Amino acid sequence: MTAPSLAQRPSKALLVGLVVSGVLALIVLAIMLYSGGPIGFGLSALLAVAPLPVLLAAVLSLDRLEPEPKLHLAFAFAWGAGVAIVLGVALTVAGQQLFLRAGYGSAAVEYIGTVVLAPVVEEALKGSALLLLLRRRMEIDGLTDGIVYASMAGLGFAAVENVGYYLLSYDQDGISAAVQVFVVRGLIDPLGHPIYTSMIGLGVAYALTHRTPARYAAIPLGYAAAVFLHGLWNGAASTGSLGVLGAAYLVIMGALVLLVVVTVLERRQLVARMGYYLPAYEPTGVISPADVQMLTTLPARKAARQWARRVGLGRAMSDYQQAATELTMLHVRAERQAVDPIRFQLERDQHLRTMALARRW
Repeated sequence: MTAPSLAQRPSKALLVGLVVSGVLALIVLAIMLYSGGPIGFGLSALLAVAPLPVLLAAVLSLDRLEPEPKLHLAFAFAWGAGVAIVLGVALTVAGQQLFLRAGYGSAAVEYIGTVVLAPVVEEALKGSALLLLLRRRMEIDGLTDGIVYASMAGLGFAAVENVGYYLLSYDQDGISAAVQVFVVRGLIDPLGHPIYTSMIGLGVAYALTHRTPARYAAIPLGYAAAVFLHGLWNGAASTGSLGVLGAAYLVIMGALVLLVVVTVLERRQLVARMGYYLPAYEPTGVISPADVQMLTTLPARKAARQWARRVGLGRAMSDYQQAATELTMLHVRAERQAVDPIRFQLERDQHLRTMALARRW
């Protein structure tokens, strides 16, 4: 992420995508309100929104070291909640109609739609948010960024989809049925969609941040993994067997563990890289050997923030650490790809000024 004064202006395409996605999400919710009534819709919306703050906090906590622009995160969430939902339903239904016309029975078509068409279509649409952000490639500096953007698209999709599932259950069997579905979708497996789409996020981020031949296969492999996990869960749920569902759940939780390990390792690697780049700036006076030592381990950074808050310098320390992280990322990007020398100098000087203003210890 670039310094505030040098950040890329929001593109018109990004703003249009955000508005269109938001409007589509509101239209879908309005249709649900009209068809389900205020009581059923209100209950369903409440159940869908209830876990969302915790889930958003969990995803954004992965991004604390180098936060992504709020507009980009909002776009990914809105894309999942709007465009991906509308096109996902439309294309899945259209695909099912083709199978019906081909002579398949209704039960077979329902199974195909749930286990095959929905994963293939929905993951492509959610993952397309990452592809649309490729033009803003300076914002995707590592695998963690891909995971965060993909998770936001998945959370947006799940939030609106869950309203529909809860409302359908309420209409059929009342409040108890809606709550039962909430236990499964909102409590037991609330991170399903973010986990599936994060496979695509990993692929996109790897393709952007590596120069090996494997990068060409990263995106299709990530998409295949997302479709597999999504189809695995839907297929297991359709069997009605707790054993099969439990096995699928363990596989998906294994994917979650992988994502967490990736983010932890990448965060540690980035912090360690500061020990390589930052000592060169000691002659400027904005950083000392003690500051470098503080910045290059996660426990030391946390301890420094705690000390700073006790002495009234909490915001200054956060700004200082953030600017130092951004300065390091600037060097990492320059190492990875060609960066305009003038742009590099302007961004570097901006980060150094921020560090100089914040450093009051």
